[in-house]
Amino acid sequence: MAVLVTEITELIGDTPLLELTRYGRNRDLGARIVAKLETFNPIGSVKDRIAWAIIRDAEERGELRPGGRIVDLTSGNTGIALAAIAASRGYGSTFYAGDNISADKVALLRAFGADVITVPNTFFLDPDALVLLRERARTEHPDAYFTDQLANPVNPQYHYDTTGPEIWKATAGSVDILVGGVGTGGTLSGSGRYLKENNPQVQVVVAEPGWGSVPTPENPYPQEIDGVHKITEAEPQQIPDNFDQSIADEYVAVETADAYLAAQALAREEGVLAGSSAGAILHVATQLAQRPENAGKTIVAIVPDSGERYLSAGIYGNVTAPVAATV
Repeated sequence: MAVLVTEITELIGDTPLLELTRYGRNRDLGARIVAKLETFNPIGSVKDRIAWAIIRDAEERGELRPGGRIVDLTSGNTGIALAAIAASRGYGSTFYAGDNISADKVALLRAFGADVITVPNTFFLDPDALVLLRERARTEHPDAYFTDQLANPVNPQYHYDTTGPEIWKATAGSVDILVGGVGTGGTLSGSGRYLKENNPQVQVVVAEPGWGSVPTPENPYPQEIDGVHKITEAEPQQIPDNFDQSIADEYVAVETADAYLAAQALAREEGVLAGSSAGAILHVATQLAQRPENAGKTIVAIVPDSGERYLSAGIYGNVTAPVAATV
């Protein structure tokens, strides 16, 4: 239904769910996989939700005033959403990002008027990197509002209030398994808590990077699954404060190559262009759908963002190569 709104934030949420019928049929899956298409948010990702929730909360508490500035760390999507909403409300924005994020995401941040400060990916090999970078951001921008996406409790609460209920309603309460990744930890913590409160039998499964897809001193720039953190065996200070580990029933490791293949299959079999994190989540959902004990169940897989943000990263091969002219 077409609607007329006066603020871009009015378009956030109520994203559709798509049953991956062709994908499932091609693999003879015993369970059905339903994709929660967060790409339908107006700025293009699941992070639109928390960006608006955090900014609105700061405004209501008087922390953000006209002409103010916001600052945070980002792997791209939250920063893009914050930058867009900040621009729409007259705020400036500054973000600290690893130098390994896609060129597409940096371009989007700058398109919305954000200042981008890059940090070498080797910096994040330090277990205390997130703590140190948060301190640096606050020190270098003392007058800005630090949105603190990794620890701001507004983040998981908004998913509890919106994402979880949307999944429950769209599936008529038939969801059995929720699969997602941990970026800030808010999506699974909030929506997972809501679903479990309505049905304690719902399982929450975390797709996390395998060791071959995580930076190491020997290989600080591996092909990574963008915006998804490894949780198992991580140091406590590396785990986002907003991630409620008690909500997770299982962790499944995924290597980047497998995430890319799943993202490619999603595009070429269902017409859904998604990022590497969605590929990782779909790969895990597929494994779960192949288990005999899950036959007949409904698996909801979060699709956090669009593959258009990763075309330069090679997820879909060399699709940006020039097209040769023909006569």
